[in-house]
Amino acid sequence: MKPFERITNPREIRRRLRLNQQEFWSRIGVTQSGGSRYESGRGMPKPVRELLRLVHIEGIALEQARGNDFEVVSHLKATNPRLYRRLRKAALRTNGRKK
Repeated sequence: MKPFERITNPREIRRRLRLNQQEFWSRIGVTQSGGSRYESGRGMPKPVRELLRLVHIEGIALEQARGNDFEVVSHLKATNPRLYRRLRKAALRTNGRKK
């Protein structure tokens, strides 16, 4: 998924992750009621879509990330996607997560 690409169904992403609205939306700094409105079809601002993508699709913990980290990840993913996938798999194994 490209940065700022339209996320059409955040509810489906949340359900696949088996999270309630509070757990899902609070990880990106959105209130439960705000998240509920987005799930009901209200337009989602680009920054919220990007945070949703980074946290819930890419699996990046915001409390551990720095601004430059996002730039490096985007660059690596665009210029060398095979290396990006290999490094991501290695990082997930190291952190005890499966993807």
